[in-house]
Amino acid sequence: MERVSLRRDPDWWSLPAATGTWSSLDLPSKNLRATLTARVWSPAESTGHVLVAHDGPDYDKHADLARYVAASINGGRIEPCHLVLLPAGDRNEWYAALPAYARGLGQEILPQLAELLASGRPVVGLGASLGALAMLHCQRRHPEMFAGLFLQSGSFFQPRFDKQESGFQRYLPIVRWTGRVLRSPDGPEVPVTMTCGRLEENLANNRSMAEALRAQGIPVTFAQIEGGHDWPAWRDAFDPHLTSLLRKVWP
Repeated sequence: MERVSLRRDPDWWSLPAATGTWSSLDLPSKNLRATLTARVWSPAESTGHVLVAHDGPDYDKHADLARYVAASINGGRIEPCHLVLLPAGDRNEWYAALPAYARGLGQEILPQLAELLASGRPVVGLGASLGALAMLHCQRRHPEMFAGLFLQSGSFFQPRFDKQESGFQRYLPIVRWTGRVLRSPDGPEVPVTMTCGRLEENLANNRSMAEALRAQGIPVTFAQIEGGHDWPAWRDAFDPHLTSLLRKVWP
């Protein structure tokens, strides 16, 4: 079902925040030959729920992701959860359907987070633009690690919609991988919520991806939102769309 929301200031800005603490986690990955240092916000209440964000520091800086989580917990809108802000690293390489990144995230980073924060349970992944592409790319390879996906304005490039992106260094790998997903007969039955601005060049490829995932039997909610490919639009979509997804996977 498609949902259309009007642009507005988020009401959670005015809600008091749940009490919580910040910490840092070093997450080594042999596949990436790097260690990612993630910022983690944890509520005072014990919980095994985990929300993991690609471009995490930017999501928090520009879209107030931690504020949304803490306010939503305190307002009883979502269950208490840990918020993990993953840094992007070599973003244009790692997030662009790179197999080594999917292995590093799915085989090393997420298992470490699950063991430390979630008692081994799967997490909810969140990303925008290339970060959304990378989260879906990993989930298709390692579905057991995910309880749900929140994908905003994913860079699901297709030649019929996205020739203007052909100068991007990893355009062809993205196109090839996106094509394989679109042609797949089935996929992991994990709840997926997608949002995309009605002014975006990415709107057509996001619609196409949502339709393909639905045809594979995946429970998908696609929301066309106000605005473009920017942080204010992504922030304003947290509620109700991310809220609804988290209430579904963490009832």
